[in-house]
Formats: sequence, C-alpha cells, structure tokens
Amino acid sequence: MANLVLVGCQWGDEGKGRVTDLLAERAQVVVRFQGGPNAGHTLIVDDQEFVLHLVPSGILYPDTLCVIGNGVVVDPALLITELDQLDALGHDTGPRRLKISDRATAIMPYHRLLDGKGERERGAGRIGTTGRGIGPSYEDKVARRAVRMGDLLHPARLRSRLEACLPDLRRRLGTDGVGVDLMELMRLGRAWGERLQEHIVDTSAVIHERMVHGDSVLFEGAQGTMLDIDHGTYPFVTSSNTVAGNACVGSGVGPTDIDAVLGVVKAYATRVGEGPFPTEEFDEVAQKLRKAGGEFGSTTGRPRRCGWFDAVIARRSAALNGLTGLVLTKLDVLSGLDEICVGTGYRVFDEPVLRFPCCVDELARCEPHYDTVPGWHEDISDVREFDDLPEAAQSYVNRLEQLVGVPIRMISVGPRREQIIHRSDPFTGRGIA
Repeated sequence: MANLVLVGCQWGDEGKGRVTDLLAERAQVVVRFQGGPNAGHTLIVDDQEFVLHLVPSGILYPDTLCVIGNGVVVDPALLITELDQLDALGHDTGPRRLKISDRATAIMPYHRLLDGKGERERGAGRIGTTGRGIGPSYEDKVARRAVRMGDLLHPARLRSRLEACLPDLRRRLGTDGVGVDLMELMRLGRAWGERLQEHIVDTSAVIHERMVHGDSVLFEGAQGTMLDIDHGTYPFVTSSNTVAGNACVGSGVGPTDIDAVLGVVKAYATRVGEGPFPTEEFDEVAQKLRKAGGEFGSTTGRPRRCGWFDAVIARRSAALNGLTGLVLTKLDVLSGLDEICVGTGYRVFDEPVLRFPCCVDELARCEPHYDTVPGWHEDISDVREFDDLPEAAQSYVNRLEQLVGVPIRMISVGPRREQIIHRSDPFTGRGIA
C-alpha cells in the first residue's frame, strides 16, 4: 500500500479530520506531524460527535496505530483528558494504539500565560491565536529551551530543563509570571510522565518498522497551507509548517517514503482569526454559508469568516504541496443558491496580479475576479455517484478541477462517514471499481 500525506489547502477547517477518518480504514498507521491542540477535528460516526485536538483521527478504528510525531507540540494535561474521554466512550487508547514521540515539545502551563500576554501586547495588530500556548512552545523549541515529552520520564532531566528556563521565563512574563513555581511544575510533569510513560517512545523508529513490514501510513496535517509559517499569509499564520514537506520532518521519515499527497478544500472558503481574505463576503451569502456549514471553530467556538472559493489560493497550495489529488468538502452547503461565484484571479488598480503576493498588505489590496456559475436547489446529501449530482453541481466541480489543475478524487456531501462520492482512489489515482 502507498503512504499518503493529507493537508489542508485553505486556512484550515477544511474537514481534514473527517477525511482522515475515512482514509484511516485503509491505513495501518496514522501519524499527526505538526501543530498542537489549536486544531480540532470534528468527526461524526453513527450520529455520535467526536472532537479530537491531539489524538490522530484513526483512533476510532480498533486496529489502527496512531502516532503523535516529533513535530507536534503536546499539551499533556489536555491529551490525558482526551484519552480519558475516548476510553469512557469505549475506544482503546492504550500504548498498543497510541505512541507519542519522545522528541515532541511539551506545552507547559506558562506557555498559555505567554500566549495571552503576547496577544494583549499586540493590541490592534493581534494575530487571533487560540490562546492554547502553541506559539510560545514552538518559540521555546527553536530557542532550545523546551521541555520535551521524553523529559517527563526523567525527573532529574526535567528539573534541569525547568531550572534553566525559569529565570528568562519570569523576565518575559513579568507580573503575569508571579504564580509560576518550580515545584508545582515538577509535580505536574512527573504526574504526566507517569500517566503517559508507556506511550512515549522513539516514534520515528516505530514508523520505519511498520513501513518495512509493508504497512500503509497516513500522515495527517493540521491547519491549512495558508497558515504555514513560511508560505502562508504571514504574520497571520500558525507557528509550524503545515505543508506536505513537513510530514517528513515532523515524523522522522524520508521524502522517498511518501507516495501521494492529498489536499482538502471546501467548496467555498472560510477563515478564523485575523488576516487578509480576498474572497470574503459580509452579506446574507456569508450568513447562509456560516449557518448551513456550521462554521464555528471546533476548538474555540469562534464564528468563521466565510466567502467564495479562491482558485488562486488553491493553485498556490497545489504547487506548494505537490498535490496528487483533492478532496472537495461541503458541496452540499452550496445547495439553494441561484448563483455561485468562483474567485479566478486578483487585480490591483485594474492590473492583473501575476504572482501570489508575499506581504499581507499587498494581498489585502487585491480585488478578486469572479466567474459566476449557475447554482442548484436540490438536496444532494444522499447522492453517492457523481453522475447523480445535479448538472449545475457537476459543472461546478469540473470547473474547480480545471482551475486548480488537480483531479478531485472525493466529494463530501454531508458530515457523516457515508456521505461521500468517490471518483478515483486517493492512494493510487486509479478509478473506483
């Protein structure tokens, strides 16, 4: 079987968790390779809703090994809560099912304090973080002062790490750091280590061993390409590389181990937080999309900004990720519209923009050029074959495929597992028998 990377191609919230859940049935290993608990994946199985923040979506399949890779920043307290909740629902989350990289960075309580302080100090220039401590934990990783998950298993090493970072931490926090106490952090760290010790291993070695035995590995990304720290709408981005290339770095595998890259896009576009959004709508269209699509953050509950599909961003994502296929989600949300707009290009002062802007002030000046296509009013939530979609819906899908230049292999027409149209195999690209 092939090894496949799954990434988001917009600003996150494209439905990657649901797609991972579908593909995990055919993979023996599912690896989360970046991000932290700022990314929530909502899954609906047998009318039961699961919101996963750190545990890979494959946990709902009893024979799938789930791995939290070295590129993830892990909040141990939140992870333990998530595991306990899954256990209570009857899902096995023991060490046979879940491995955590000993090289992954731990999100400590003080990272949340730093996150909140940083956002307050930015004022009007705030980024719109989730406040979960993700950015500060990545900062500590790069500054080589982080506590790693493996440190939780060794009290002497944990104490040494904390003692080395606390003076600078208190300086950065100022009055916000009055309650930061070494002994309390040690108590928490040791408790987390005892609870998670059987899970914390060299996950790179585990993944390689499984690949040598012929197992298929699905690498699960978080957020979206336009939130990538290098390639996104900087500085309104996340703190990690969200593109497919980071699947190798964040998991400890080589690029020749990857066989296919699948991108996920909504049939329209959404964004949470601050930053430019060229195809954003503010009228009744945005309200309709938000209501019909349930566009509220699974981690924060914040209402998402909504707008039309942006083919410029989708083409950019296809190039950055080397996509071999696309999954189009939430096509059903567009039902009931007389007309649908598709952003096909940008203009500034009536001059076409030939390259994707580097700076957000340049992107903010871009006016989208729209193609308008007919909509449809039929309920498509029970459609399972592409040819059974309304003609206007088929034309819309074909138009997006043409604009992006990547085959659309799967189409979602609802939130449940079975509400999917398969057009070709996402692992191999071959047609569906």
